[in-house]
Amino acid sequence: MSKNKNIFQRKEKKYRLSLDQFEDLFKELLFYMEQDKCGMQTISSLYYDTDDFQLIQKSIEKPIYREKFRIRSYGIPTATDMIFLELKKKFEGVVYKRRVSLSLAEATTYLSSTNIPLENNQIMQEIDWFYSRHQLTPKVLIAYDRIALFGKEDLDFRITFDFKVRWRATNLDLSAGDHGAYLIPKDECLMEIKALGAIPFWLTQILANHELYPVSFSKYGTCYKNYLYQERVDQLC
Repeated sequence: MSKNKNIFQRKEKKYRLSLDQFEDLFKELLFYMEQDKCGMQTISSLYYDTDDFQLIQKSIEKPIYREKFRIRSYGIPTATDMIFLELKKKFEGVVYKRRVSLSLAEATTYLSSTNIPLENNQIMQEIDWFYSRHQLTPKVLIAYDRIALFGKEDLDFRITFDFKVRWRATNLDLSAGDHGAYLIPKDECLMEIKALGAIPFWLTQILANHELYPVSFSKYGTCYKNYLYQERVDQLC
């Protein structure tokens, strides 16, 4: 992974756990990992797409290359709080994420006018090209409460747990709160293993002992397939 905190490159594996499974697993992981000093954080991501949802439809088809654009906040931001504009790509199983930070007010102005902010750089130009090319608009807000762990020997090796994953397709404003309907049952959580190299042997043993196996799961993709697609069909009828 790059030492630049605005550029990420890694592989991600996802698992769905019951809360009981989480409790047992978490205790074992703390022998090898440490919890992020921020503790549990609420993360809200506002996903943008074309009018006919081309980006997520293509992603669901699982091509070799796929891409998404979203804006993300930690907590409920005010106009002066910093948020992230993120361009997320996946190629041959490797996730590449490039992002810039702006105040919510700056981001709102840019997204409504496409006037590039004063703090212009290569990543901002890439985001601007992608955003303008696809003529994106906000489609769904997905929020969750996250606990993050990092490896004691490898600080770039991370495991995250997302609780109370929720969504809404109205009032699409990060400052409007993190409320929404549950995307997965509230007695489950989503675990993600994030590593550029191989998963440590000790972790493969723990996962095997708990009989945990990776699943194909996209928060935005699941939301589209289970809810947004049918709403779109109903609107077209």
